[in-house]
Formats: sequence, C-alpha cells, structure tokens
Amino acid sequence: MSRSSDPYLLTETEEVKERFSQMIEETLKAILDSYSDGSAYSGMGPYELREKITSLGFLPDEGKGFEAVLEETKKIILPHMLRTWSTQYMPHLHSPVLTETICSELIISCFNSSMDSWDQGPAATEMEESMVHGLLELFGFPGSGDGCFTSGGSQSNISAIIAARDWYCQQKFNWDVKLNGLPPEYNKLRVYTSEISHFSMDKASHILGMGYNAVRKIPVDDRCRIDLEAFEKMLEEDVAAGLYPYCAVATMGSTDFGSIDDAAGMRKLCDKYGMHLHADAAYGSGLIMSRKYKDRLSAISLCDSITVDFHKMFLMPISCSAILVKDKSLLECFELHADYLNREEDEEDGYINLVGKSMQTTRRFDALKVFMAFQTRGRNGYGDIIDTAVDNASYLYGSISKDPEFIAPVEPELSSVVFALKAGDEVNKKVRRQLLSEGTIIGQTVKDGKVMLKFTLLNPNMDHKKLDSVVGRIKELGKQFSC
Repeated sequence: MSRSSDPYLLTETEEVKERFSQMIEETLKAILDSYSDGSAYSGMGPYELREKITSLGFLPDEGKGFEAVLEETKKIILPHMLRTWSTQYMPHLHSPVLTETICSELIISCFNSSMDSWDQGPAATEMEESMVHGLLELFGFPGSGDGCFTSGGSQSNISAIIAARDWYCQQKFNWDVKLNGLPPEYNKLRVYTSEISHFSMDKASHILGMGYNAVRKIPVDDRCRIDLEAFEKMLEEDVAAGLYPYCAVATMGSTDFGSIDDAAGMRKLCDKYGMHLHADAAYGSGLIMSRKYKDRLSAISLCDSITVDFHKMFLMPISCSAILVKDKSLLECFELHADYLNREEDEEDGYINLVGKSMQTTRRFDALKVFMAFQTRGRNGYGDIIDTAVDNASYLYGSISKDPEFIAPVEPELSSVVFALKAGDEVNKKVRRQLLSEGTIIGQTVKDGKVMLKFTLLNPNMDHKKLDSVVGRIKELGKQFSC
C-alpha cells in the first residue's frame, strides 16, 4: 500500500472501511506476534532500550506511511512492551485487562465521544448516567446520590476532598468557597487519613491551597489499619487547639498491604465532629463483586463519597475510575455554565451536560468499558475473578509465613502480599532486579525500615503452582546472592 492509501478519517465509503479494517487486522497480528511465551518482559535493560527507542526519531519531514511505521513498531517497540496479562507480572495495582474491554477501547477511540456536553456524545452521556446510577445502587447509596467517571483514583480522591471542603465551609462558616475563595479560617482546616494512605490526599491539600501540613496522618495498627483510638485523640487535641477537622478518608485497600480501615468506627467519629467521610476504595472496591469476601467492604455505604477504580481489581484498561457521592449536591462545586457548552435552556429540556459534575471538561467514554465488562461477565463471573485473586493472596501468605526463610508482616485482606527474605535488604533488592531481567516482575516496598518484596495478585489466570514456582526461584536467588 502506498502512503496515499492511508485514509485521514473514517468515512462512509467502502474503500475507507476496507482499508481501515486491514489496518486493524495488521495491527492485531503485530500485537499477537510480538510474544510467544509467558514472560512479562523481554528483560532488556534501560540503556539498550533507550538507544533503540531514540533511534526511531521524532518527526520526519515526509510521512513514512502506516505500513512502514507499523513495521518499525513491530521490530523495536512491541517486543519490549510490558505484558500485563502475564502471570509473571505482579508488582503494582496495574491490572491485566479483560478481552471485551480491549474491544470497547476500539469503539471509544473510533467515535471519540466527549463527555462534557450531550451533543458531543448522546449515547455516551446516557450510558454514563445509567452506569453511575447502577453503581450507586451496587455500593448501597440512595437515589439522592450521584457521581461521574474520572481519570483515576487521584482525581476521584481530589474531587471528593474539594467537595468536602466546600460543603464544610458552607455548613460551618456560611462561606461560599466557589464564589469567595478560601475563608479566613482556611489555614486551620484539617483532613485526616492513614499514615500509609495514597499520596493523592497530600496532593489534594496542596491544590486546595492549604498545603501538606493540613493533612493529619493517623497511625496504623499491626494490620496496617487506622488506629481509631489515635484518631479520636488527634481530633480531640486538634479541636482544642482551635483547628477545624472537615474530612476523614477511610482507605479501603491500601496500596502496599491491601488493608481496609474501619469505616464504621470512623463514621461515628465523623458524626461526632461534623466531618465528611470519604472512602478511598480505588483498590478494594472490587470486593463488592465477591461472593466470599464482600463483607470486608460492608461499611462502605456508611461513607459520604467513594472512589472506585475499574483499572485495578475490575481488570479494565487505563484509565477508568469514578467518584460516587451520597448527596448529589456535593458535586455542585464543579458546576459552571458556559453559553457554548452547557446552556441552561438545553438542560431544562432534558439534555444532560456532564461537565457540571466533573473537574475535567473533555473526558473519554470510559463508562462503555464498565458496561461491556459487566454485561459480558455478570455478577457471578466477576465473583470468580475477585475470589480467585484474594484466594491466591491468602494461599501465598499462608505458604510464606510458614517458611523459615521469609518474613511476612501483614496478613492480606485483599490481593497484595508483602514479604521478604530474611537474608537482608541488599539480597532482596538483587533478587527483584534479577527476576526483572528474567521476565518476571514483582514489587518492592518498605515496611518498618526494611526492604520488602511484594506480589500484587490481580490476574485470574494465576494459580498456586505458578506462585510456588516464583517463590522457589526467589529462594534460589536468595541463596545465590547471600554467598
């Protein structure tokens, strides 16, 4: 094919449809031909890979055409892409993706709907609204709730904290932040979260103009969950010092340990002090689908807002997240009318313009991924996926905690297992790096000042035999590097 045969855009002509179909088929073949084993990565080091990628150049004067560019991509890029579907990939909350959601991404990209106004995505807007209301029911929120899709857990958490700040200032000081900016008392506002919670709480406080020091970090117990007694004492001391606690965050699935805070206990303290309670369930929200472990998430409906990530335990492509609120008025802090976008007369006639609920203007039609996955797998199919992940973590913890060569400090509640060889920090670091060069990728973190290894088990194709194999290799390498 010559360069001139590459169409600029999809059109109604049969010639363009045929050529586009061919491009998709060639791309799919290139992807499937790029791997032939179960490894997660080629093992190539950063300097060699950097040189290869740099050699491709940036912007030629004359376009090379699709065929030539795909050929370069096949040779240099695809063989060194991370294969998230591999059972040898388990370092982060970075999931493999269900096959139907890959298909949904093709639909999303082809139609390129934007979720800010109804006339930029009619079916997309109605589908997002339908999925949001379904999610509210799934997580136990009433009909008076609302929500919207976001770019990820960070944006969902930041949105919730903005909404909580504005709500509190209105209730406590009769102050409209959206209209007047920060109130005089702004430097005394405080948000409370676990000392091992996600960094987006600090980022939110910075963005809100209050700084990192406005985030109070609550100590955790030996299960890495918020210490409620320490939380209550902190609140008492802060109020006595003239500070204003306005929001607390229950982490329902900490990044490293998968620990789940006691939201019921936090709810009582938030009610006592007139605070908003947010659930950062970016990781743990998948438990809502579990048949065996759903009760671990039962207190989530007591929260005022929830962060849900679908690109973690729900196994959907990045990015796909949502914020849900129990009271729809909380999202009014993002509402602003523009004549060219969300005209009031259109909304009066039933045209929904979602820009009024979101930090973003242009957004992708990510709700389609949720729709296609939920419809394809159903509640029971998702139950199998989630239960397999948590079962595997339980098995791995049970195995490692009995092995005299390892330490395993925290029993998992979700699908993450943190552990270490007793041989020491340097040995654990070398083991992880060696595994990476062999195409097996595991995580590394720190617990009580010690370097730890981490398995994040999201892959439903993982089984006990495969886990035993990786653990066996870790022990071999541990002995090798200890010599």
